Amino acid sequence: MATHILLIEDDSNIRASLGMLLRQEGYAVSEAESGEDGLRNFSEGGADVVLVDLLLPGLDGFEVTRQLRRASEVPVIIVSALAGTRDIVEGLEAGADDYLTKPVMSKELSARIRALMRRSNFGSRDGVALVFGDVEIHPEAGTVRKDGAEVSLTGTEFRLLCELAAKPGWVMSRPQLLNRVWGYDYFGDTRLVDVHIGRLRAKVETDPSKPELLLTVRGLGYKLQAP
Repeated sequence: MATHILLIEDDSNIRASLGMLLRQEGYAVSEAESGEDGLRNFSEGGADVVLVDLLLPGLDGFEVTRQLRRASEVPVIIVSALAGTRDIVEGLEAGADDYLTKPVMSKELSARIRALMRRSNFGSRDGVALVFGDVEIHPEAGTVRKDGAEVSLTGTEFRLLCELAAKPGWVMSRPQLLNRVWGYDYFGDTRLVDVHIGRLRAKVETDPSKPELLLTVRGLGYKLQAP
């Protein structure tokens, strides 16, 4: 079955153009012209990936993303003309997995979608839990537990955690993580990594302000190690 994309965009010309480009790439596309319509569409028909503009009438894209994230772990890509650091960070902190600024090239958008749909492959670790203090990562099952209770992660958060867990104690740079998790083959926006690390810490650290598991190595990147 074709990957189902829900496109939430109020500009009819942009919506028609993106919808056509995505269909040419082989995706099944549903369209919505407002945040309310987009949430209703998702509730009724679901989606594999959601593309959402920020400047929507009624509910803006930030709130749409928050509501989608509360209801589902569906991958969300913000596609917006807003390119300021504050807007990008706020969009990512609302729960988006990626952020693209307009105008958008169809091949780049398709590559981002494919990257979000991929899952990390950990080969010989079938059925083996990776344990870091009170956190257990089950790569094959796609689950994480802290103190025995399951932690709800988005697909991107889970892949990021697994990439770090695959080489415990090793420092991974932001460009390396962008390539491994988001599928970029070029130097992308490192804010994606920083915001997602912050979201992960909020979920797996006992005290996110004093991380013991997901550590920053100044000037180099991040590493995961048992406290």
